[in-house]
Amino acid sequence: RKVTVEVLDHLERLALVDFRDSEGIERLQKAIQFADQLHEVNTDGVEPMDSVLEDRCLYLREDDVTEGNCTKELLKNAREKVEEYFVAPPGNIPLPKLEERETFLQGS
Repeated sequence: RKVTVEVLDHLERLALVDFRDSEGIERLQKAIQFADQLHEVNTDGVEPMDSVLEDRCLYLREDDVTEGNCTKELLKNAREKVEEYFVAPPGNIPLPKLEERETFLQGS
């Protein structure tokens, strides 16, 4: 199955992953081929599961706080911080123009 520009655009926006080079597109196509094998499995009459452990009773432990109040110590690990908060890198990646993506797709 070939990856279209529309699918690539949609996946980049969902995953915030950059597929601008041919290696990224090739990896994506291999992942799709691998996932397509699931269509070959006969699941007629199989009820969806909530969890792979749904046949077992899951016991919750008591939530006892054993340590805390270490904000200053944890913030020492931050590359960048504002007041008492970690600063994360920007979430959006710059996406290439439509023409650039079509060029990458044609080469794959």
